[in-house]
Amino acid sequence: MLNHMMKLVWKRKTRHLMVSLEILIAFVLVFGVLAFGARMAQLYSMPIGFSYTDVWSVRMRTADRDYRNSDPARYDAFRRSVEAMPQVEKVAFSTYSPYGRQIQRTDFVAPGGGGRVFVHMQSASDDYAATAAVPLLQGRWFSAQDDGAGAIPVVIDRGLAQRLFPGQSALGREFSDSEPDDKSPRTLKVVGVIEGFRSQGELMSPVYFMFVRFVAATSSDSVGTILIKTRPGTARGFEADLNRRLKLVRNDLSYEIAPLADLRADILNSAFIPLIVFAVIAVFMLLMVAFGLFGVLWQSTSARIPEIGLRRAVGASRAAIYGQIIGEQLLLSTLAMALALLLLVQLPLTRAFGDSLNWQVFGAASALSMGVIYLLSLACSLYPAWRASRMSPTQALHYE
Repeated sequence: MLNHMMKLVWKRKTRHLMVSLEILIAFVLVFGVLAFGARMAQLYSMPIGFSYTDVWSVRMRTADRDYRNSDPARYDAFRRSVEAMPQVEKVAFSTYSPYGRQIQRTDFVAPGGGGRVFVHMQSASDDYAATAAVPLLQGRWFSAQDDGAGAIPVVIDRGLAQRLFPGQSALGREFSDSEPDDKSPRTLKVVGVIEGFRSQGELMSPVYFMFVRFVAATSSDSVGTILIKTRPGTARGFEADLNRRLKLVRNDLSYEIAPLADLRADILNSAFIPLIVFAVIAVFMLLMVAFGLFGVLWQSTSARIPEIGLRRAVGASRAAIYGQIIGEQLLLSTLAMALALLLLVQLPLTRAFGDSLNWQVFGAASALSMGVIYLLSLACSLYPAWRASRMSPTQALHYE
């Protein structure tokens, strides 16, 4: 039966060319949307490396940015004032907030001449891990025991540890993020390793990440974000109380205060907008293909009345006619999708989109896209196939 349908499809290849092209384009478009969605689902399922529950962010802003001079007394005043609030459990300082749209990147030559490494980084105080619930895989978070150390203590993610020190433990190892010709290079010492840290949340692609210890009295870096861990059930009115207390410390600054849950919702909504737009375009494209496919199948069955009538005359059942029409359409869809997959498989092979289109995403998007196209083809061929199966040999004679 399959061999017979292949011959029929081949003999009508000229008629099927436009239909096949429509199916191919529809498949590629659906694949693109579903690959985008599959990648987002894959990223969403990965750990982000911190907790946003009951955590608030305060971004300090001023025109002259003089708060960034790392004055220990000012940071200590902020800490003591905020910690005195009954809703507060922990306070930490960092360069920027989780789910913030800011990033800080650096690149340097890996130890042993292993090529350049591009790293996301931020400075953070000793209480950052406890405030944001950052889980450690190995070692510890930097603390007061690192005071007076010759090298700057850092915490890095596992991927960066493997990149810098392949096959070795990174704990206690030192490296520099300065250029080779720098006359006063900065030496960093790994005191802890984390699984990973995606500062912009669930839909951020994994990156190499490094935390550098921030101490207001000695750090050359500067920070402008306060991270606050509050007690469960803290009301939204905490924002106004916190702003008043911060104003008592520095009235010349403005404070952008928000719970991380709100920042998370904003960044997720922004990320989903392109997916929604592409999905709407894909739906309209599929509707156009469906109408065109239905019309072609209707016309095709009308033009094949003599053939169908002859088959009925020699004993073919209605079910056989029904199955033939549907089978031909599904076969045509299969051939069009096979050609599309032959083209699309080059993307993960060549890593044209990097990890965004890995084999897991490609496989999931391909399977789902094939399911969508098969359902579309089946839906469009049901009525024409039923109409063809109801024909009798007398209709063929009348047609002649």
